[in-house]
Amino acid sequence: MKYLEAIEKRRTFGIIAHPDAGKTTLTEKLLLFGGAIQTAGAVKNNKIKKSATSDFMEIEKQRGISVATSVMAFEYSGKQINILDTPGHKDFAEDTYRTLTAVDSVILVIDCANGVETQTEKLMEVCRMRNTPVIIFVNKMDREGKDAFSLLDEIEEKLSIKVRPLTWPIGIGDRFKGVYNIYKKNLNLFQANKTKKEEDIVSISDLNDPKLPELVGNKFAEELIEELDIIDGVYDTFNRNTYLTGEVAPVFFGSAVNNFGVQELLDSFIEISPSPRGRETDKRFIEPSEDKFSGFVFKIHANLDPKHRDRIAFLRVVSGRFERNTFYNHVRLEKNLKFPNPTSFMAQDKSVIDEAFPGDVVGLYDTGNFKIGDTLTEGEKLLFKGIPSFSPEIFMELENLDPMKSKQLDKGIHQLTDEGVAQMFVIQPGNRKIVGTVGMLQFEVIQHRLINEYGANCRFSPKNYYKACWITTDNNDQLQSFLKAKASYLAKDKDDNVVFLAETQFLLAMAEQDYPDLTFHKTSAFKLDQ
Repeated sequence: MKYLEAIEKRRTFGIIAHPDAGKTTLTEKLLLFGGAIQTAGAVKNNKIKKSATSDFMEIEKQRGISVATSVMAFEYSGKQINILDTPGHKDFAEDTYRTLTAVDSVILVIDCANGVETQTEKLMEVCRMRNTPVIIFVNKMDREGKDAFSLLDEIEEKLSIKVRPLTWPIGIGDRFKGVYNIYKKNLNLFQANKTKKEEDIVSISDLNDPKLPELVGNKFAEELIEELDIIDGVYDTFNRNTYLTGEVAPVFFGSAVNNFGVQELLDSFIEISPSPRGRETDKRFIEPSEDKFSGFVFKIHANLDPKHRDRIAFLRVVSGRFERNTFYNHVRLEKNLKFPNPTSFMAQDKSVIDEAFPGDVVGLYDTGNFKIGDTLTEGEKLLFKGIPSFSPEIFMELENLDPMKSKQLDKGIHQLTDEGVAQMFVIQPGNRKIVGTVGMLQFEVIQHRLINEYGANCRFSPKNYYKACWITTDNNDQLQSFLKAKASYLAKDKDDNVVFLAETQFLLAMAEQDYPDLTFHKTSAFKLDQ
C-alpha cells in the first residue's frame, strides 16, 4: 500500500512559456512557497548579482535566459513536487519538447501584456499531441496589459482549448488590487513584494460581505461581482475530468515577481493535477502501479558541475521502484547496469538517493552508455515511445582553431550532441564535422561550452544545406547507385547511419524522383521504430 501512496503523493510537471513571460521567475517563487529556498533574487536585476535558482549554466547567467531544462524537487502540503523548468527560447525548443514527454501535466505562463505568442502556440501543440493537462498562469498583472476577458478569448482561439478561470483579477497595472479565488472563495490583496511570501488572504465566501468594498473600494467591488456573474454565465463549471483529459485549461492570474497569485496556483495545482501517469511502449502500455521498474532517459547533460567532468542522464521513472545499487537492463545495449550514486536535484545541487518512485526524475552518472530515448527495465525488452528527434534547419561546419586540442574538441562535440543540443554529421574524407541545429543561438551556446568546459578553441562557418535526410530502402542496387552518384553530399551521423545533405529543396525533390525506391526521412525518428 505504501508504494501506491508514494505514487499518489507525486506531482511531476513542466513549466513552459514564451521567452520573458516570467517562467523562470514563477519556478523560483514556487520553490519559495515550497520552502525549498528562503528568499528569491530577481532574475534579471543587475543590482542584485544573483541569477535565478534554476539557471545554472554560465551562459544562462550572462544572457538571462534558460537554455537547459532544470529539475527541482521539494515537498509541499504532503505532496512530492517535481518541477521541470524548460527553456523558453525557440532555439532550444527541442529540449522543451523532449522534457514534455517526462511530465504528467504543464503550467503555461502567459504575459498579460503580450498575450499568446508564437512560441506559446508551438508549445501548446506539443501538449495537445499527448493530451497533457494544462493550467494557465497569466503573469505580470501589476503591469498594464490586455483585459482579462479579451485574454481568455485569445487563449481559446489561438490555443484551441477551452478555459475556466479559477481566480480573477481585481483591476490591472497601477489599479491592480488583488485576485479573488473563485475555486476557494477567498480574496488575496495585492502588495508588491519581491522577496517574501504573500500571506494577506481574506476569506470572503459571500460577495455581498460589507468587508469587500472596504478592502478594494466600491467601484472595484461592483466590477468584481459583475464580472463573476459573466464568468458563471459564459464558462462551464470547473470539472476536474475535462482538465485531466486536456480539454479545459484552468486559468490563474497573478504577478510572479511579486509572489502574488502563486500560492493560489500551487494550492489548487496539488489538489487537481494528476498523479504520475503511465507511458506507451513498442510492446504495451506501462501503468505506474506495476511492480517491475521501468523508466526512460529524456535528457543528458555533461558538466553539470564545471569542477567535475561529470555527465548525467535524466531518467523519468515510469513504473515500479528504482533502487540504488540494483542491476537494471539497458534494453538498447542489452546489458545490465547498476548505479551506486543516483541523485535527485535542486537545480544544480544534487543529493544521492536510495530509491525513487513513478513520477520522479533521477540523475544517473553516465560514462557514455546512454542516449536520449534509452529505456531501463528490470528485464523486460521494451522501448518507450515518443521521444522526439528534430530535423536541423541551420548547418555549420565546426573548425578547430587549435590543433593541439583536437582530442578535447572531439570529446566535447560528441558529448554535446549526445545531450541533444544539436546533431552532428561527419563527412569523409577529412573527418569534417557539420553541426545541425534548429536555431542560431544553439551555436553560440555550443561554442561557449566547447571553449569554457573543454578548452577547445573553435569557430563555426555557415554551410548551405537545406535538409539532412536519413535513407531507408529494400532496393540495395538503387541505394548503391545513389551513394555513388551523391558521394560528395553524404555524411554519417553519430550512430553511423548514412545521411544525405541536400543543398536545396529542388535537389531533394529530384533525388526523390530519380530514386523512387529510397525513402528520405526528414528526422531521425524512423530509427526508433526499427
